[in-house]
Amino acid sequence: MAQKPEATGSKSLPHLPGVPERNDSFLPPHLRASATAVPVTPDITQETYESDISDKSNRGRGPSRGDYFSRRALDHAIAASPAPDSTNREGQSFHNKVTVGAQEGKNWMNRLTEATMAGRRESMSEFREISPELSLSGNIISATFNIPHSLKYRKGSDWELTPRRGQSALFDSFSYLSSDDSPWNHTVVAWTGEIETPTDAPSPPGTPPTTTVHLSALNHLSKPVPIDGVAPPTPPLADGLWIPRDDMLRLENQLSHNKRIKTIPVWLADDSDGLDEGIRLKDQARWRRYAEHDLYTLFHYRQHEPTDGRAERVQWADFYRMNQKFANRILEVYKPGDIVIVHDYNLMLLPSMLRQRSPHMYISFYLHSPFPSSEFLRCLPRRKEVLEGVLGANLVGFQSYSYSRHFASCCTRILGFPSDTAGIDAYGGRVEIGVFPIGIDATKVASLAWTDEVNEKYENLKKLYEGKNVIVGRDRLDTVRGVAQKLMAFERFLEMYPEWREKVVLIQVTSPTSIEEETDGSESKIASRVSELIMKINGMYGSLGFAPVQHYAQYISQDEYFALLRAADIGLITSVRDGMNTTSLEYVMCQRDSAGPLILSEFSGTAGSLKDAIHINPWDLSGVAEAINNALLMPEEKRQAMQKNLLAHVTSKNVQFWIVGFLRRLVNVLGSRKNIISTPLLDRSEMLRKYRAAKKRLFMFDYDGTLTPIVREPSAAVPSERVITSLKALAADPQNAVWIISGRDQEFLSHHLGHISGLGFSAEHGSFMRNPGATEWENLVEKFDMGWQEEVVTVFQKYTDKVPGSFIERKRCALTWHYRLADPEQGLHMSRECQKEVEGTVARKWDVEVMPGKANIEVRPTFINKGEIAKRLVNTYNAELKALESDDESARKLEFVLCMGDDFTDEDMFRALNGLSAPSDGSAEVEADNTFSVTVGASTKVTLARWHVLEPQDVIECVALLAGVGGSGTGATDGVLSMGENNLAALAAVEDHIPEKL
Repeated sequence: MAQKPEATGSKSLPHLPGVPERNDSFLPPHLRASATAVPVTPDITQETYESDISDKSNRGRGPSRGDYFSRRALDHAIAASPAPDSTNREGQSFHNKVTVGAQEGKNWMNRLTEATMAGRRESMSEFREISPELSLSGNIISATFNIPHSLKYRKGSDWELTPRRGQSALFDSFSYLSSDDSPWNHTVVAWTGEIETPTDAPSPPGTPPTTTVHLSALNHLSKPVPIDGVAPPTPPLADGLWIPRDDMLRLENQLSHNKRIKTIPVWLADDSDGLDEGIRLKDQARWRRYAEHDLYTLFHYRQHEPTDGRAERVQWADFYRMNQKFANRILEVYKPGDIVIVHDYNLMLLPSMLRQRSPHMYISFYLHSPFPSSEFLRCLPRRKEVLEGVLGANLVGFQSYSYSRHFASCCTRILGFPSDTAGIDAYGGRVEIGVFPIGIDATKVASLAWTDEVNEKYENLKKLYEGKNVIVGRDRLDTVRGVAQKLMAFERFLEMYPEWREKVVLIQVTSPTSIEEETDGSESKIASRVSELIMKINGMYGSLGFAPVQHYAQYISQDEYFALLRAADIGLITSVRDGMNTTSLEYVMCQRDSAGPLILSEFSGTAGSLKDAIHINPWDLSGVAEAINNALLMPEEKRQAMQKNLLAHVTSKNVQFWIVGFLRRLVNVLGSRKNIISTPLLDRSEMLRKYRAAKKRLFMFDYDGTLTPIVREPSAAVPSERVITSLKALAADPQNAVWIISGRDQEFLSHHLGHISGLGFSAEHGSFMRNPGATEWENLVEKFDMGWQEEVVTVFQKYTDKVPGSFIERKRCALTWHYRLADPEQGLHMSRECQKEVEGTVARKWDVEVMPGKANIEVRPTFINKGEIAKRLVNTYNAELKALESDDESARKLEFVLCMGDDFTDEDMFRALNGLSAPSDGSAEVEADNTFSVTVGASTKVTLARWHVLEPQDVIECVALLAGVGGSGTGATDGVLSMGENNLAALAAVEDHIPEKL
């Protein structure tokens, strides 16, 4: 690039040498004369490799010689640089160089377009052939937080749509899926974003506003002066933005007929603000606050100071409702066989919500941001809910391997799910994970970077900084982009290498951040720090006619941006934590002529893909300074080799390659596990809706592992005060029938829960029953011969002697051998031996069954199980309702059934309920939509339950939600105030607003 200058303080660099003429050494190995001059295959000559690329469009019509090694020819055509004899000639004027370069840019862009278009087009039949059983519809629904447009509303007229800043790679993938080049029918579902409202009557430029009531102060010193220490009252803002129904439909029509991307908007507002006549949008930024305040910051390894949690409760409720509104909108357009792709951290609850409503849906999730290690994610109060939300997907994609590894580790360490590098096992299903580095639309960037407007600006920049080496940085002004680290490293560079002073200039462009969290004062702190560093550098190493740092704190136009990337000698990216950095990819595209080195932070999500770039640690200032010096002194041949490899990667691994690869992997995953359906997470809001609509309800709860956690000593499983309070409140409602169906004996249940008169009990898996309000127990097995027990005790005692810590629990109708206190490995091994011996002896002579449980083995009569009790209860209560002879047909049977259990014995209840709700013609004892069978625990068991929750704490929260009990165990009077975040979110989703008591 440049010879190392002498440290003489001269004002300009010597003339840069031209690019040497291309010779045989610069050609790829397969094109060198040493290879091409030797015939190997008969009838295959060099012309075979260099046949016109456009002939590849005939692929599929029949074999042709031009198809031979077409992929290699395609890659070479994409990555080829302009002919060296057409530019950079010694003695050629700068203007001529730019003119010739512009023409070469057009030619190169044409070759790029032809090569890209010449690639084999994906067909829908190819995807269907991967797994015909999937019955793919050919439709893709992409869910992303913001629509690709910024909206400006003017009442009664068409909406003004302008391209939204940021997320260019994502929006380019949408454009590809929506284009004729893609075989899919594509629809985007996204929030409208904050809607801008211009004045109804446009005024000529320069016309002052009629009032300054709602305009912010241009300077804090111009604010009204307080009188007697009290500031004058601020006039109230207008109560939101009212959009009539006609204007809503007008926008939906515009977006649905958009030629580039068909979009369905999601309108986010409280239920009270959304009426048939229109919608009122108040505090529009509220829907992004939780994601950007809690998730974005934590995912980028930043942690907030602890708070009292009140603001987070409201933000979480909004986050939950926002995801649910997305789910509702998607289900309006979803058809079986459609593929749903959910994008980024704003919608991390959406996959599970969709799975709850449609268990057979094909769902994938892609995270565009980093994902932190388990040590950091543990700091998030709602960590379990976020992970469970993502695990509703069939496939989860990440930008780099480290992010996928962190995600799998978090699922294991926080949720307890087994995982490996390829996926997570959860609730009888498997969620695959993969690494899919996103790319850019190379053809689009090539066409935009060599327009006449960009060429003009590029020429002006080269003249302006003639004789200087230009380092370019373009970043958002937030804490993760590393702007301060970049400036400190540049200062260190000027200090370590004085010979480069006044010969190198850093052009830093910083645009305002779009992250809500960064606009609460931290952005001003960063801006102040950046300004201090710039003043320090320019003051120490600059002069009256030269400033080594040129800082532009503003948005720049697209033409200026590409001209700047083309004019750079070095691209410098020092992000301290980054997911996807398109600037690095676009810089490579813009450097096809000059091959300026790219210095890239190892913490950027693209670092793993751009392996040929110069990787740096932004915290090592001296290391970055050394990398800048090495880049400036890098030999021409090495720069060209680096650029060639980077350019080949960027052009081949483009955004089309990314989305097609992601879809292919998803279809493969779906095809390989087509017969396995994961159990969805319990939808609390749907459960609450059904509960409120029902007139007669039945509840059946297991005890150990459901109402209380599993403990080493069974006698220590005492119900908490909150369990008792919640069950009391639930049983006090005359419309509720609440039963505890447990393997525990009568004495234990009577001692700990018998004082709640409204509870019904079934002890020893259905051997004994006590109705609500009664005091006597009914023995259901008194006529059954119990002679089998002595034989079982003999076998159990033999294994008790062999396994220290194990013991026998005697019940009236069952016997249980426990090994909770024994060595886990020995206990598990000997339990299998014990089970095999009992099944081979006692079970063959007596009508009993052997059931392995959680660290125990139980033997009981075959005809007594929890499933029989569940049938008995449903039939009994239905008979009572029918005897009332109500005119309402729906009132003659139970309208809500909730059954929750955690182990093998509870599967009998789930099986029974599935049978009772099976007929779909209205003759079922209980409707399937009104039946909530829920398994508890983080095991990988295949269950008959229709829903799942993680732990007993979730069971109690669900009971508290239905009973109106607060998080502290208090009654319904202050339930909303003390309600947990998840229950508050479910309540807000049902009522479509946050209760005013908050």
